[in-house]
Amino acid sequence: MGMRQKRMMLTQKERNRADFKLRWDRYCLDLGSRTHVMGVLNCTPDSFSDGGKYFSKEDAIEHAIYMAQNGADIIDIGGESTRPGSLAVTESEELKRVIPVIDVLSKKIEIPISIDTSKASVADAALRSGASMVNDITGLKGDPRMAECIATRGVPVVIMHMQGTPKTMQVSPKYDDLIVEIIEDLRTTIEITRKAGIDKGHIIIDPGIGFGKRLEDNLKIIKELYRFKSLGLPILIGTSRKSFIGQVLGAGVDDRMMGTACSIALAITNGANIVRVHDVKEMRDVISMADSICKA
Repeated sequence: MGMRQKRMMLTQKERNRADFKLRWDRYCLDLGSRTHVMGVLNCTPDSFSDGGKYFSKEDAIEHAIYMAQNGADIIDIGGESTRPGSLAVTESEELKRVIPVIDVLSKKIEIPISIDTSKASVADAALRSGASMVNDITGLKGDPRMAECIATRGVPVVIMHMQGTPKTMQVSPKYDDLIVEIIEDLRTTIEITRKAGIDKGHIIIDPGIGFGKRLEDNLKIIKELYRFKSLGLPILIGTSRKSFIGQVLGAGVDDRMMGTACSIALAITNGANIVRVHDVKEMRDVISMADSICKA
């Protein structure tokens, strides 16, 4: 049996793993049974993807309910833009944007709400207001209090790889061995979670598409996503509407739906357990089709 055939058998076995189950509070997400959908809710005036379309409390709540009704398994709420070149906002401003939405939304939907933040104080306030997950783009390195906050609350966390900061990450990013370096960085974060006492069953990894990555880096991550299975943790990937799709297709943000669909389908075949998307209703069909093919 050749090495390529052996590798294909291994990755197929890993794709079909059914033991990634997130259990906490009143939730249980069986990530091995099918690909789960994280719907994006940007409570910001300057997001690259929607330009402040859901900045008002009322619009944000309405859109989150729409995503929940159309197949989202998780709603990911963020109050600070992380687009390339973006600047950080103050803690008070971030809280003002997300907490009123979470307060209301947590009483209206049954699925978990994730808080997308790198500030422990914002995460803690969001968790007290009804959020039940944390999505940290800094991989717990941005705020030394974040790991303890998550461990104390006993909630799942998405740990992402990023080279640099949102302000600087796309200024000539460079890797000698892309996948190996991302895996090693994620191992460092996993060690942070271990020392803090975060349950290993609550950790999700994200290789960070578009966060300090060149076009070729983003494409390679999707193509070789199966390599991240070596960490033994469920994988989240977020390609939705991102600039690398625009670079390939020559398409603006509003014309990247088909490119997003293709990237999601291939990520699923290569091992993604959760996909983070803006267009939940449309991508739900793509995900269901990709899952069916993988299980055939």
